[in-house]
Amino acid sequence: MKRFRRAGSAMTAGALLTLAVCGLPASGEATTVGAQGTNLGLTAVSARGEGSAPKRCRTDALSAQLGRQDPGAGNVYAPLVLTNTSAQTCWVYGFVGLIMFDGNGDALRTRVRRDNVRPQRVVLKPRASAHALLHWVTVQTGAEKRCPASARLMIIAPDEVAHLEIPFTARPCDDGRIDVRPLAPGARP
Repeated sequence: MKRFRRAGSAMTAGALLTLAVCGLPASGEATTVGAQGTNLGLTAVSARGEGSAPKRCRTDALSAQLGRQDPGAGNVYAPLVLTNTSAQTCWVYGFVGLIMFDGNGDALRTRVRRDNVRPQRVVLKPRASAHALLHWVTVQTGAEKRCPASARLMIIAPDEVAHLEIPFTARPCDDGRIDVRPLAPGARP
């Protein structure tokens, strides 16, 4: 019976270590996990010496802007930059949501297509930025007649419901299609 309890304790310690490691930021920020004492009480400790990991960035802690547009041969690429405006470190993960508006404030058909790229967690210290590379086509093809003219862009950060808005004068063809990459570190690709 004692052998079973020890095996169970070893399995529990292994499971706790796995949970501790899996729950830490995957942004490349140095993080350590250490065992303390003889009872193998495991704790996650960041390289900054804090006992808690950063939380997800909320919309009210972010600002947005569109980086320099790079047009060529009917294609436009531009980084959508989210910056941490809070005094706390936080993280973002995944894809932004987008909705275009015309000059009258009416919502335009916006077809957001996520690129087949695996997202990564991006840790943002205060004033640090992450970007999502946007792509759209400005040339009509075939029988297409819809390239809506936008004036503003609503941005919904990953896992948020509140939004940010920025000026966005563009005419994405293919019925308002914008291809989006997941958020990545830095202000530009």
